[in-house]
Amino acid sequence: MSTDTARSPFTDESGQIERKRQIGRLFVAICFASTLVGIVALIALIADVIYESWGWVTWEFLTYPPSQSIENYLPGGRGAGIYPALIGSIFLIALTAVFTIFLGVGAAVYLEEYAPESRLKSFIEANIANLAGVPSIVYGLLGLAIFVRAMQLGSSLIAGALTLTLLILPIVIVSTQEALRAVPDSQRQAAYGVGATQWQVTRDVVLPRALPGIMTGTILSLSRAIGETAPILMIGAATSMFIAPDGLTSPFSAMPMMIFEWATLPQAGFQHVAAAGIVVLLTILLLMNAIAIFIRNKYDPRS
Repeated sequence: MSTDTARSPFTDESGQIERKRQIGRLFVAICFASTLVGIVALIALIADVIYESWGWVTWEFLTYPPSQSIENYLPGGRGAGIYPALIGSIFLIALTAVFTIFLGVGAAVYLEEYAPESRLKSFIEANIANLAGVPSIVYGLLGLAIFVRAMQLGSSLIAGALTLTLLILPIVIVSTQEALRAVPDSQRQAAYGVGATQWQVTRDVVLPRALPGIMTGTILSLSRAIGETAPILMIGAATSMFIAPDGLTSPFSAMPMMIFEWATLPQAGFQHVAAAGIVVLLTILLLMNAIAIFIRNKYDPRS
C-alpha cells in the first residue's frame, strides 16, 4: 500500500480547520484595530480640547456675552463668554425636537402601520432613505429658499429650527420605521384578536414596544443637528450675538457658529476660548447621548 493511500482523511480536515481559525483570528484583529482607531481618535480629541481649554471654562464663560477683547475672558477680567450662543442652541434644538418628533414619528407610523403596500410607498421610502445622505449644505439652501425667502421668516430662530428639522427628518423616519418593524407581528395579531382597532393596536401595543428605538434614533439625530454649522450659516444666523434670543422670530446665534468665529480670530488667546466652547458643546452632546442610552435601557423590555 502506498503512502498516499495510507494517509488519513482527517489530516486534510484538521489543516482546513486550523486555516479557518487563523482567518477568524485575523478578522477579530482587524475589527479590534478598527475599534481602536475610533477610540484613540476620540481620546486624542477630548484630551487636546481639555488641555487647550484648561482654566478657561468658568461660570462667567457660561453666563456672559462674547467680547472682542481677549482680556475680558481671563480670570479677573470684565467677563465674557458663550451665553447668547448657548441659549440659542438650546432653544434651537428644543424647537427642532418638537417639529421632528411630530413630523418624523408621524410619517414613519403612517408608512409602516397604515399605508398599503404599493409602488408609491416603495418610491417614497427609497427617496427618504436617499435624502438621509444629502449634504447638510443642500438643506441650508433649501431652508434659505423656503423658510427665509418664500415664507418671509427671515434669519430667525424658527427658520433655523425648521431647516435643521429638514436635515434630520429622513434619519428619524428611517430609524422609527426600523423600530416599528422590530415589534413582533404576533403582538399585533393578538391585539386584533381581542377586538382592538388599528388605532388602539398602534397606540397601546406597537408604540410602547418601539419607544426605546424611536427615542434613541431621535436623540442621536438631534445630537447631530446641534453640532451642524452649514445649514444655519446658509439661512443667515449670526456668528456672534450679544443678547440671547427671546422669541421664535428673534435673530439667533448657535455654539458652532460662535466657535467658528473665535477660531478665525488672529489672537492666539482666542484658540483657548474656542477650545472652551468646544468643551461646552461636547458636554451637551454627551448629555444628550447619555439620555438616549438611559431611555433605551429604561424602556427596553429585554432589560
